[in-house]
Amino acid sequence: MEADELLFQLKEIPVPMVYATYRIIRDCNEEFCRLFGYRGSELIGRSFARLYPKHADFVRTGKMWQENMRGGQVYYDERIMISSDGRRFWCQVHGRTRHATDPFAKAIYCFQPIARKVAEIRFRLTDRQFQIVALVAQGKTNASIGRELRLSVRTIESHRARIMKTWGFKNTAELIAAFSNQNSE
Repeated sequence: MEADELLFQLKEIPVPMVYATYRIIRDCNEEFCRLFGYRGSELIGRSFARLYPKHADFVRTGKMWQENMRGGQVYYDERIMISSDGRRFWCQVHGRTRHATDPFAKAIYCFQPIARKVAEIRFRLTDRQFQIVALVAQGKTNASIGRELRLSVRTIESHRARIMKTWGFKNTAELIAAFSNQNSE
């Protein structure tokens, strides 16, 4: 399928879709623009970095995606994104590369907003702790989180134990409930 043909079809898809090369938006459909509150001309040719609350989130997500999308794999995660007016929202992002060895050379992504409100965290977590809790809430094991974040299982266990002790959670279910409740208010 030629790039022009792909881009034409992209515009016809009724969900937020974007085509990118090396994390630069090359084309997107109206649903994607509407989701983030931009016009296409404000996004095309620009980095995805402007859609993340923090640059560190953009960098960290890129490392995870680069590792997990190799060889044409489909990869997805859930993350907080930011719209043009500063509104933060949860989004599930699915992506697939069209290049076997360089995941960001040609990639297509689907963004689906999640009906989960973003609340200010009542208890402070580091960015890494927040990321780990988000992955735990997705039902991932310490081992799979470690692989995804390129950390040892012991490091993941240490982060979780520190969070549990600091905030007085008795078990993982309480941790997930607190995380889910604060993000659904």
